[in-house]
Amino acid sequence: MDVGRIEAVVWRNRALTLFDRVSVPVAVCDLHGRVRLANPAMAAECGTTPGRLRGRDVLELFRPQEATQVDRIAEALRLRHRSRYQVSVCWHSPGGAERYGELTADPVSDSVDETPALLVMLRVRGERTAHRTPEPPPVTPVEGQVLALLAGGATTTRAARELGLSKDGVTYHLRRLSARWGAANRTELVARAYALGVLAPGVWPPEARAAEAE
Repeated sequence: MDVGRIEAVVWRNRALTLFDRVSVPVAVCDLHGRVRLANPAMAAECGTTPGRLRGRDVLELFRPQEATQVDRIAEALRLRHRSRYQVSVCWHSPGGAERYGELTADPVSDSVDETPALLVMLRVRGERTAHRTPEPPPVTPVEGQVLALLAGGATTTRAARELGLSKDGVTYHLRRLSARWGAANRTELVARAYALGVLAPGVWPPEARAAEAE
């Protein structure tokens, strides 16, 4: 290996070391925005590792706030304009808070004729605390039994007979649950019950988990 190539390798290794150590989130993307290389600071904003970002679309990781910004940049890059481009973006941090800031993209290449890569830097401007949806109140034992029978295919009449209730009594519980969970029909009501852990997964016939009495 000649001296020139050895020096090139040395400087490349130094540049990669600096790239990894810099605290600013940075990535190298192709002209279409797919990540080729990302530093740990950039990966940390996505809650992952640099290797797992490779091949991802940077504008899916960091959502543009204005589509017109992206369209103008795409057209400028198509025409091989070499300017600095900025896009306002937002994304969710690993902790769940919504962050916002700017992505700055600089076309870089060894020659004017070569298809450039994009050196992308992220500037965090701030974050909005995530508002958690309050958990629904626990179901009563009777509501749990109604849901279990419904999941097993029981009709209102059968559920009423097995629980010793009137049909109107079963309908009352179903309406109450539907209003509480925002379910549009009985199929969605059962799906919500499984998603919320009210009904035990992998059990047949369906069973309700232990519930607190009102």
